[in-house]
Amino acid sequence: MPVTGIDATAVDALDGEPLDWRFKAIPASAQGMTVAQARDARLPLDDFGTPLLTLDAGALDHNVRMMADWVSAAGMELAPHGKTTMAPELWRRQLDAGAWGITLATFPQLRVARAFGVRRVLLAGAPLDPAGLAWLAGELDGDPEFAFVCWADSVRSVELIDGALRAARAQRRVDVCVELGGPNGRTGVRDDGDARAVADAIRAAPSLRLAGIGGYEGALAHDASEEGLAAVDAYLRRIANLHGRLEYETGAPVVTAGGSAFFDQVAEVLGGLDAQVVLRSGAYLVHDDGFYQDITPFGRGAGAGGEHLRPAMHGWGRVVSVPEPALALLDVGRRDVPFDAGLPRPQLVRGKGAAPVEGARVTALNDQHAYLRDASVEPGDIVRLGLSHPCTALDKWTLIPVVDDAGADHPAVTGYIRTYF
Repeated sequence: MPVTGIDATAVDALDGEPLDWRFKAIPASAQGMTVAQARDARLPLDDFGTPLLTLDAGALDHNVRMMADWVSAAGMELAPHGKTTMAPELWRRQLDAGAWGITLATFPQLRVARAFGVRRVLLAGAPLDPAGLAWLAGELDGDPEFAFVCWADSVRSVELIDGALRAARAQRRVDVCVELGGPNGRTGVRDDGDARAVADAIRAAPSLRLAGIGGYEGALAHDASEEGLAAVDAYLRRIANLHGRLEYETGAPVVTAGGSAFFDQVAEVLGGLDAQVVLRSGAYLVHDDGFYQDITPFGRGAGAGGEHLRPAMHGWGRVVSVPEPALALLDVGRRDVPFDAGLPRPQLVRGKGAAPVEGARVTALNDQHAYLRDASVEPGDIVRLGLSHPCTALDKWTLIPVVDDAGADHPAVTGYIRTYF
């Protein structure tokens, strides 16, 4: 397969985008600046309104390096799930740090990747849309350096993919992995015998090649309990056993698993296979102060030297009302911050430290308000919030300021991340 990469010129061109009302994070004072001009101006975060989401520059740099070093030491490859950020600039950082490719989930996401010249994509699912497959055939035929791998979890899905590609007169065969699932999990063939039937169907399809095995263990456990870890281990051993029974059509088969919660077990069970073992962890880059903080393998001792990932995203909300002694309302809500894997956690008041929100909690979110209880705040105070689940945070923002230090009394904005959800 070709050397991985992304079109750096296309990513650099984002610096020329003018800032205006299209980006809800951008203050009116920056109207008319380009991204590059605003970055060079190092605008104070105090100039930015609320609600707001920011990324922390130091945490991003730390997390990229830490995960790249860990994957390299484990002898595996990393294709971070790009759907977490949908940010070509962040994809470039990951690829420059040694990532094997970028994982995606849908054709619209794949079109973003190709617009920025991503050269190797792992599509973690079965692409069954005929129009999307016709477009894919054109991309593959038009660019011999574009490498693409997808999944299939039934004979019927193999037939649909093959039929659409042949109807589009695809010249290049598409690499397909058998997707193995687990009971009560997400997609993926449940029975190992049926998985071999899917593999046989891929081998028989004129437009396809059997290229490996894929799966997602994160749907089988939602905590690091003994029971949860055992379920993940058993599933990964099924992948390893199936791998030994298949006859691939590529010289370097792909075995891929590993979200952001159990990649240490992937390394332990699959790391020694005669294959390219590819992790798809995506949340590590942004990390969080909630679900992933509690479940990350680095928090369970997988990191070298006791290092941990650092939460790089924060929400910011202004106190707009204190209608009761123990209740304050912030101007940040469901349209601005994630809430599906835990509510935001108050961390500090800008310029006043953590004391005003020690013991405080957010108990509910409306569209545009957060209910902050038991905090010593007054109208006008700006509260920094720790967030849970980056996959449902960045999608609410099309341009995200990057600050030099989210813990400073007066952070400076040193960059801007463009997203394409």
